[in-house]
Amino acid sequence: MKMQPWFQTALRNFNGGLWRERFCLYLLYLSNLFLVTGYIALLFYALIWEAGNIVSLPTKRIGFYNFCLWNEEAEKLDCLLFKDLENMGISKVALILSRICVYSTPVLCLYVASVILQTLCLKDKDGWKLACTLLAVCAFSLPTGLSLFLFQMQRWVLISELGEVFVALAGAHALLLLHTIIIGMYLVRVKDELPAGQFVPVKSILYV
Repeated sequence: MKMQPWFQTALRNFNGGLWRERFCLYLLYLSNLFLVTGYIALLFYALIWEAGNIVSLPTKRIGFYNFCLWNEEAEKLDCLLFKDLENMGISKVALILSRICVYSTPVLCLYVASVILQTLCLKDKDGWKLACTLLAVCAFSLPTGLSLFLFQMQRWVLISELGEVFVALAGAHALLLLHTIIIGMYLVRVKDELPAGQFVPVKSILYV
């Protein structure tokens, strides 16, 4: 007889959507952590570990800081200096802008990661909005810088020569867009349920 009230309470909570709310909350935590880890890892692999070399072949190595072509006489790669690129029709301004846009992205993403961790711990709605804004900036700056670079190097870079770095950057961009959309949709969905300074509904917080 004593177990009946407990059973009825548990059944009422289950039917009322308590477990669904808790599952959605945990899913929100995990999805953000996985996405942040994913695009930061891809960006650092492409830009740091692989030095941003969009094309990395035995006879050609072209990246944001490398421009090496095969020298048939010396039978080795001949790497040109930054000052020599202008003589080949490459705009220094466009190249510098592409570097700034691409290499500022992992820095901003690290800041986004710290903001999201703080938001998850402190449940700060304003921090959630800041993270969404920074992600939108990253999702814009990365393809912009990559497009500027490929436009300047189109005479020497073929689509078939694009390697793992390009795939990693494209994957990071896709994850950035996905993360931005998830946060934006979540904020729109619960904007009327969130008091100032919180990023999850009060009901969910009380039951966690």
